[in-house]
Amino acid sequence: MRFADDATDALPLHILPDGADLSEFPAPAQAWAAAQGFTGALGQVCLLPGEDGAPMGALFGWGSAATRSRARFSLARAAETLPEGPWQLIGPLSSSEAEEAALGWLLAGYRFTRYKSASAPKARLVCPEGVDSDRIEVLAAAEALTRDLINTPASDMGPEELEQAFLALADRFGAEARVIHGDNLLVENFPMIHAVGRASPRAPRLLDLRWGGRGPKLTLVGKGVCFDTGGLDLKPSSSMGLMKKDMGGAATVMGLAHMIMALGLPVRLRVLIPAVENSVAGNAFRPQDVLTSRKGLTVEINNTDAEGRLVLADALALADEEEPDLMICMATLTGAARVAMGPDLPPFFTDCDDLAQALSVSGARASDPVWRLPFWQPYEALIEPGIADLDNAPAGGMAGAITAALFLRRFVTNTKKFAHFDIYGWQPVAAPGRGKGGVGQGARAILAALPEVLGL
Repeated sequence: MRFADDATDALPLHILPDGADLSEFPAPAQAWAAAQGFTGALGQVCLLPGEDGAPMGALFGWGSAATRSRARFSLARAAETLPEGPWQLIGPLSSSEAEEAALGWLLAGYRFTRYKSASAPKARLVCPEGVDSDRIEVLAAAEALTRDLINTPASDMGPEELEQAFLALADRFGAEARVIHGDNLLVENFPMIHAVGRASPRAPRLLDLRWGGRGPKLTLVGKGVCFDTGGLDLKPSSSMGLMKKDMGGAATVMGLAHMIMALGLPVRLRVLIPAVENSVAGNAFRPQDVLTSRKGLTVEINNTDAEGRLVLADALALADEEEPDLMICMATLTGAARVAMGPDLPPFFTDCDDLAQALSVSGARASDPVWRLPFWQPYEALIEPGIADLDNAPAGGMAGAITAALFLRRFVTNTKKFAHFDIYGWQPVAAPGRGKGGVGQGARAILAALPEVLGL
């Protein structure tokens, strides 16, 4: 997932809008394009043969502004279609369009090959002029890390394996890492992480990374439920099929941390991941249990399948004790978010209007769209049961994404800038630059917003 080294032998890829005039091309090329039905519609690819039959270039349909607004990484279609060799973009792309095209091209090269070989596209792009090639390659590598982690089945990506990946990331960038393991979670006051993970033979743990010695404090918290059976409130098989991706929040914050460290941002970064497997055994936590959290708030368990907010609560409480300048939480938390927004548009929650505006604008700019949902105050009563401070699964089935977000906010009382992302982490149908499977969501939006939000 790297750019071509030089443009010496690169073939031209002409970017042409819908209904483009081809009169400047040689007559044989015009006739060939017409015979192939090339009109410039978005995503069309037309190879132009030379006199010897070998390609002398290609045309790519850029469509109209309206059609482009409904698609991301359109140029990735060319990466997946063109023959082997270096290619250079020719056409009036804006700087943002060129950057998206470059990133999409690299993302199209991703393949998950741990269990089965798969050939990646062999067409390579010469990085467009004005685009920071090193930065784009970092973004692509970080996305590949996130996808690899999510795509790996739970048989090979339990809490221990997630820890190994976490430590490898720390080692790569010279970060400090600490792991609190098993019953030591009780000793160090992380009772809800322990309660959720104790039924699995794969011990629960809290992963803690620190990097950077200057700048504002940035803390990332990611849900690392490596597999979720639902616990004693067992999921049906139809709901359990994708639960290897329930550590998608952890995978995404690890990808984001990779970006931050590789780009050398001037921040004091901390990454916290509660890594557990929610399993069924005689010592599993039960419906109607009341757990006492690290923060001291008591939680009545009304559904053991609402476990992600429990492990996040202890991690958020720890992070909040340091009062970071910005705290971001990322989790594959609720089905309600997917019902409301679909798989492609993750919602986020924050009380900070400036942060919300920065994330929304940066998401659009980074081709990583996000959408703000409210911490709706009238629903606070829904998360307050009769015998404890909080209810982990309010009855009624409505506003599930909001009540989950409100639950998490109760554990963040010192940090002024806090945002929670309820991501899906999965591409259900292949799209340009995004094959079916695990996918990062929100990380590039956050990265692009950091200079404004933290004054970098």
